[in-house]
Amino acid sequence: MIFWLAIAPVYGQYYSETVMPPPRPGKLTRLHFFFHDILSGTNPGAVPIARPNTTNAGLYLNLIAMDDPLTVGPEQTLRRVGNAQGLYVWTAKDPTLFGAVLYTDFSFTSGRFNGSSFRFFSQFPITEIARAKEQVIEMAIVGGRGAFRMARGYALTRATYVNLMNGDASLEFNVTLYHY
Repeated sequence: MIFWLAIAPVYGQYYSETVMPPPRPGKLTRLHFFFHDILSGTNPGAVPIARPNTTNAGLYLNLIAMDDPLTVGPEQTLRRVGNAQGLYVWTAKDPTLFGAVLYTDFSFTSGRFNGSSFRFFSQFPITEIARAKEQVIEMAIVGGRGAFRMARGYALTRATYVNLMNGDASLEFNVTLYHY
């Protein structure tokens, strides 16, 4: 009986083993472009599609749908290389911590990566960007298609223009992608 009581704890303990998978083929791609999120004017690229039904929420919890241009430079009039399509929710009750949670597909419509896209799902602190334009924010890449199939990586983002009154913003993106 003592023998069986001594063996039970040995087999009942948590067991874990980490096994490294074999190396897989992969590519590294770095991209640089500008994103323009425009909520104002007669032809906005982003529009609110849902709002909370309370009167004191302000912009908090607004759901925005977007189809924004990606360009080669900081001005919207420069050559367009693709679109950023997705959703974001404005978050944080405290206006000094205002931000957004974004799910966005960055699709390329010209050049070497025409027809390919990558996606990110990340938090974006808007008020931090507005306070210090040179501040760089890191966002997570969670997938891709086409040339960026199964992409993982990160995007380093810096604001080139922010208007907190109407919500318009332009951002510079430096993206590092690991993909097949």
